[in-house]
Amino acid sequence: MGGLVTFLVLLAAGIIFGRMNEQRHFQRLDAEEAALAHVKVYNLKSVPESHAKELLAGGTMVTGNVVIAVDYFKVIVASLKTIIGGRLRSYESLVERARREAILRMKKEADELGATAIYNARIEFSVIGQQPKASGAELLAYGTAVKAAQVSSNA
Repeated sequence: MGGLVTFLVLLAAGIIFGRMNEQRHFQRLDAEEAALAHVKVYNLKSVPESHAKELLAGGTMVTGNVVIAVDYFKVIVASLKTIIGGRLRSYESLVERARREAILRMKKEADELGATAIYNARIEFSVIGQQPKASGAELLAYGTAVKAAQVSSNA
């Protein structure tokens, strides 16, 4: 009986502190995304004709990579959820944080190059570990960074 109580206390502590950490991460992502809002991301394969005259020639590939580990406590909650069915919100938030982080890292790299837009943005996903017990996942965001030409205010 004592082992069960210990397990439940540790599970509750893991869930509580995990949620607090997750909320802090979402707040940091919100702040950094707002700071990089000037770098626009498009999934278009090429620069549209309407923007072509505004862009400098060429572009540079930029990437943002993140590796996420599967949280032990999320595995337990998801395992219990599979009994009754439904959405696995604990995994959804993990993947959302990873996706946003990968895109943010890609935008940071583009911003450091002086780019104002990323075209042909894509996200790749791969599982780390053996199925069905994957230990993590990697998300790679990539695209072509372009820099807008200086536009005269008299034009």
